[in-house]
This record gives sequence, C-alpha cells and structure tokens, in this order.
Amino acid sequence: MLSRILVPMDDSEHASHALEYALENHPEADVTVLHVVGVPSMMMGEAVGLTLEDDISEAAAERAEPVFKRAREVADEHGRELNTIVGIGHPARNILDRAEDYDTIVLGAHGADWSRATRRFLVGNVAETVSKRSPVPVIIVH
Repeated sequence: MLSRILVPMDDSEHASHALEYALENHPEADVTVLHVVGVPSMMMGEAVGLTLEDDISEAAAERAEPVFKRAREVADEHGRELNTIVGIGHPARNILDRAEDYDTIVLGAHGADWSRATRRFLVGNVAETVSKRSPVPVIIVH
C-alpha cells in the first residue's frame, strides 16, 4: 500500500489527470503536489525573471499558486486534502531530488505545451528522465 505520493504538476491537462489518478486510486495515501518554477527557456526568461525578484521564495510561491489552486479544486472534488511544495529550477532534477521521500511518483505523460523540439532541447522529456532515474516506482498517466 502506498502511503506517500508525489505528483509533479504544471498547468497541463496531463498533470491534472495524474493528480486525479493518484487521488482516485490511492484514497489512503498522503498526496503532495510539486510545482517547479524558474524552468529553463530559450532566453532564460522565467529563470532570469525569478532571480531578479527581491524575495525569490515569495515570488516562486506566487507563480505556483495558480497550479496549486487547480490542484486544490481537483482534490476538493475527491473530498481530499493535499500538501504542496514549490521547487525552483529544472523540473526533473527537483522531482528526483525529492523522490526518496515518497513511495511513488505519479506524473503526466506530457507537460505544458511547449513545442516538442524546444522541450527536448532545453529540459528533455521530464517523464522520460524521471522514469529512467527515479529510485522509486513512477506511474505515468496519459
């Protein structure tokens, strides 16, 4: 039985499906939603913009709030509560750095709608990277 599940989320539909899967299939587990901000981009826009803030942690939390709001709405539909964590930087690295604290990771097959070429060039496919390197089981939801 799984007692602790990590669900990395961005604003994609696949991420919402992953959260729904975790909540529906593991009703007794503590679910934690991780959102990573400051993701590398072609011009390093989000990452650079974050570093220019006076309080990086506060700015990261503000940028994560829309994703957490959606996650809480999904959890409310299932009568569940969840924990939230904000990460800064590379999504796969953030997920893998936390993996050993959980029994499994449930993530969407695809993230936010960047072009496939851009996503692979800059950060690789997060689901692929996490599934290959995770020390705990990974469930990929389509």
